[in-house]
Amino acid sequence: MIPLSLSGLSTNSFADFFRAPSKRSLGAAECPSMVDTLGVHGARRFAVVAVVLAAMVAWAGPCQPQAGRSGGRSGGPGWDSATALAAQKSPQARIVVLDIATGKLLAASHLADAARTLAAPGSTLKPLALYSLIAAGRWDPARRIACTRNLRIAGRSLACSHPPGDPMDARQALAWSCNTYFATVGASLAPGELRRLLAPTGLLGQTGLAADEAVAEFREPAGKDAASLALLGVDGIKVTPLELAEAYRWLALQLAAHPASAASGVVQAGLSDSASFGIAASASDGGVAVAGKTGTANFGAGTPSHGWFAGLAPAGQPKVVVAVYLSAGHGANAAAVAGEVLAHSPIRQAKP
Repeated sequence: MIPLSLSGLSTNSFADFFRAPSKRSLGAAECPSMVDTLGVHGARRFAVVAVVLAAMVAWAGPCQPQAGRSGGRSGGPGWDSATALAAQKSPQARIVVLDIATGKLLAASHLADAARTLAAPGSTLKPLALYSLIAAGRWDPARRIACTRNLRIAGRSLACSHPPGDPMDARQALAWSCNTYFATVGASLAPGELRRLLAPTGLLGQTGLAADEAVAEFREPAGKDAASLALLGVDGIKVTPLELAEAYRWLALQLAAHPASAASGVVQAGLSDSASFGIAASASDGGVAVAGKTGTANFGAGTPSHGWFAGLAPAGQPKVVVAVYLSAGHGANAAAVAGEVLAHSPIRQAKP
């Protein structure tokens, strides 16, 4: 509490000052009627009290904790401070941390921008579509597809960055983000199927996590090439960081609800591999095991790339979703930002 020393008031004298004076304490010059009727003296007392109370509010107000507010900068221990520390190293990063169980926004950096920024999600789309396709019996996760690492679709170069190797199954393709594999998956989709797969995840609608949210843009693919580009997250779809975080929360809930299913086993293992030794490995640099996926895309030929990461932490029993968007950069850069958040997080601090 603020010390009550304003205008000569101490803690002990404050109550006495506010109390009306007795007749014996006033002389005729002060109050000819010998009665304080809340005239001049009362007005003075209330004026000073108002000043004191205003000072108390001004002093105490900024010190109250404001967890989860825009920018995540309350400065207290926890997710707010972890996000703030990561944002100091990557000021442009849009960072979102969601509680998986409740859907509560735990912390954010540039929350208003995270609500309004629309960008192609790149390869972060792959696990969402893969889970739903395997769960529906539409895709065999044991199927292996060879990758030449020189994929081109409709004149666009989508070369893979993973090391050369044997044909991959679904788990391996997710870990190494093989574009050839997922382009084949995309080409197998029926008309309208991709929208039906994504709609339940929350990726295509407002989340309610912030005011004035933008809404995802989705163009129905016309043909196999368009479907492949859409599933690869590079054309025909744009989402916000908040929508991506909400979609990965949906995925986390599905994995928890159906732990023994083939879809959960493949996707959980593929995401854990990705953030352990695969494309998203830098997300684990903070000392917390993560199951996550990177994404890199751009706004068209000749435009700079932007980077994404979305992950579940800790990998074994996820409690939070961490989503990162960089307006300039690659998915690996976004994963590194997530690793920085987790390095200072309550999860890391709780480890022995």
